[in-house]
Amino acid sequence: MSATTASKRYASVDALRGLTVAAMLLVNNPGDWGHVYWPLEHAEWHGCTPTDLIFPFFLFIVGVSIALAFGSRIEAHAPPAPMAKTILVRALRIIGLGLVLHLLAWWLMDKPEFRIMGVLQRIGLCFALVGCAAVYLRERTQWLLLGGLLLGYTALLLGAGSLDKLGNIASRVDAAVLGRHAYEWVAATGFGHEPEGLVSTLGALATCLLGLRAGHLLRQGKLQQLLIFGVAAAALGWLVTGVLPFNKQLWTSSFVLWTGGLACLALALAHVLIDQRGWPALGRSFGVNAIAAYGGAWMCTVLLEGFGLMAPLYAHGFAWLQPLVGPWGQSLAFALAFVAVWAVIVKLLDRRGIYFKV
Repeated sequence: MSATTASKRYASVDALRGLTVAAMLLVNNPGDWGHVYWPLEHAEWHGCTPTDLIFPFFLFIVGVSIALAFGSRIEAHAPPAPMAKTILVRALRIIGLGLVLHLLAWWLMDKPEFRIMGVLQRIGLCFALVGCAAVYLRERTQWLLLGGLLLGYTALLLGAGSLDKLGNIASRVDAAVLGRHAYEWVAATGFGHEPEGLVSTLGALATCLLGLRAGHLLRQGKLQQLLIFGVAAAALGWLVTGVLPFNKQLWTSSFVLWTGGLACLALALAHVLIDQRGWPALGRSFGVNAIAAYGGAWMCTVLLEGFGLMAPLYAHGFAWLQPLVGPWGQSLAFALAFVAVWAVIVKLLDRRGIYFKV
């Protein structure tokens, strides 16, 4: 979603979105999955690594972008139905693109089952529901919805089973509803788990709503309130980890508050440095072609893997680095080269004014 208002575009939001997309490409494309530096890996279950911040930051920015794109029309009391239609159509396109990319991976990479849910599917769902909340609900109601999601989801996780991978309610629902189409499925035991599953989307919605409210603060120039909001959310998230640990795969409420608070602070910092002080908007080219960069990089990876080209490319193009930097450095070099190639692509697209939208 483009971060625009009726009168201006926030380069800081484009830059922050772009850096997030670049980070996605970096962590998704190591040369060797067996040699990845720990900050570039997700926490195995409980915990929060730097990589775990990437997706919530992106969903937070989705919420910010909704506020910037529709805020002026909402304040002018424009009819909500046309705005909701625009939101829902775009959300369906994002979900459709996610399904097509997964279909391509299932076909070319010989995956055992087609995976229904995924990153773009979750983005589409959050965009649709939070966008409609922005259009139809008043500010106070949005805050109540955010609080209700955080408290209600916490009660559901703590009251309906354990928080381990086998016994939590989110995995049990994934197993029952998605079955073999979940990210993880063990037919013999009936275990299923989906990191972008149905129940855990409740937490993701809270992240996007938090971004929506932060976006309104940004529009209104309330930088101090944005900073206070960020510090308070992050501190509260940290404080409740004794009861509800950080967990990206469950997208726990503590994870929502911690990552959302940090995203608020990152947004405020980017706004000051880029919009107010004129620093370069690093990452902007990725930000204005975010979905295209993510989808294009996905297709590139699938094609290389599907046609058996990825391993030879890594072996012949990067083997000379191993004596110098070791296997971990070699793997990181491949990931950086992958991001660099796409940085050139999106920069050329930006210079030519070519922007792919869904």
